[in-house]
Amino acid sequence: MFSPSPITLVPSPPRLNDIDTAHKSYTLKDKEQYQKKLKKAQELMLKVQQAYYHQGKRAIIVFQGWDAAGKGGAIRRITEKLDPRGYKVHPIASPSKDEQGRHYLYRFQTRLPKPGSIAIFDRSWYERVLVERIEEFASPCEWQRAYQEINEFERMLTDDGIRIIKIFMHISKDEQLKRFEERLNNPMKQWKLTEEDIRNRAKWDEYERATDEMFQRTSTLSAPWTIIPGNKKWFARVEVLHTVIEALSKEVDLSPPPVDPTVVKAARKQLGIQIND
Repeated sequence: MFSPSPITLVPSPPRLNDIDTAHKSYTLKDKEQYQKKLKKAQELMLKVQQAYYHQGKRAIIVFQGWDAAGKGGAIRRITEKLDPRGYKVHPIASPSKDEQGRHYLYRFQTRLPKPGSIAIFDRSWYERVLVERIEEFASPCEWQRAYQEINEFERMLTDDGIRIIKIFMHISKDEQLKRFEERLNNPMKQWKLTEEDIRNRAKWDEYERATDEMFQRTSTLSAPWTIIPGNKKWFARVEVLHTVIEALSKEVDLSPPPVDPTVVKAARKQLGIQIND
């Protein structure tokens, strides 16, 4: 009889303090290098998406991170060259009136990807052990049991053939302050800065401890966490793409499918078009 796969935690989960966000290796030489690397990665990401579409595969990309860490910018670079029919971005805010009172995983179960598509979560079920924990929207009993619930939820998805990539965008506290100031002084970005963002910053140390515990308790062999150093936006965007492409490409044939012979026959007969061998 088939049994669910084991939930195995990675032996050495990542920790925020292990990442020096200002390290010189986390930067690109200039804009030309950035654009060259970005273009190459986006072209490969399109090939990955097409492979998932044609093979009916499914994937979930989870983004967590500090406020102003660059989650939105990274998601835009992932999706910029993709076919919009093959992915869906889910920006997660507070539960709606209909979602309140239901199990917290309910609203994510209704957003799972269909065959041949990729679901991208801008924040996710991990808010249960981060914001809901720190702001006391969830009781200690609720957020403490959530680690096991989340691991079982993700095991169910991976056993069903869904590939899960989990990314945490990490910036320094000083860099966050610079970005808050930039947003407040830019009329096109002012809407991005909220009173909640400012209030959360005062609890940086609490969020850091909660994040490290999240890594420790939910970084599994089938769905590990990856920390992306985000102080340098160009580097972070390219690194996110490389991380996603590598994870989605494992054991997946990225070559394009053969052309439908009925299409070849119709094109030759009705349009006079010959396909090149």
